[in-house]
Amino acid sequence: MTHDQKLVAVGAIAGVLFMLMSVWLLQQVLIAPVAISAADRLAYAAKWDAIAAVPFFLMLISVGNARFLSQAIDPTLGKESDSLLVNGRVADNTTQQLLLFLVGSLALSLVVAGNRLSVIAAGAITFVIVRIAFWIGYRIKPVHRAFGFAGTGSLNLAFLASALWLSFR
Repeated sequence: MTHDQKLVAVGAIAGVLFMLMSVWLLQQVLIAPVAISAADRLAYAAKWDAIAAVPFFLMLISVGNARFLSQAIDPTLGKESDSLLVNGRVADNTTQQLLLFLVGSLALSLVVAGNRLSVIAAGAITFVIVRIAFWIGYRIKPVHRAFGFAGTGSLNLAFLASALWLSFR
């Protein structure tokens, strides 16, 4: 393995472990709401999904401001700085990850046991943390994005797989 491959492997493993510990710990301290109906459960998830969308909004502001304040205001001219390109890639990947998170959290909110519903809040908080870590890591050096990418990807996999498992068991 190359040095960069080792960095990515270590970062990815750390991201998955962080996600697991974060969701577990947060779920222990957050209080599960009393949400009996499907509408109550979806409303609870939607509130936390709005929080999960905050990093994405900040990324769009960053890209928009960088374009406005530079020659990259016209995206057809190819005048983007390296920083703007990275922020654009981060926003693109966050779009994909946020879509998966939204589907997973809404589906999971409908099938998870009521006393475990706080897993949605724990997931949203963790999503925000690992997306910001992805952004910071990517800005430092692209291989350092592995922590945030793996943390987000494994969170989405866990939510989607759990929702499917609980739906069809």
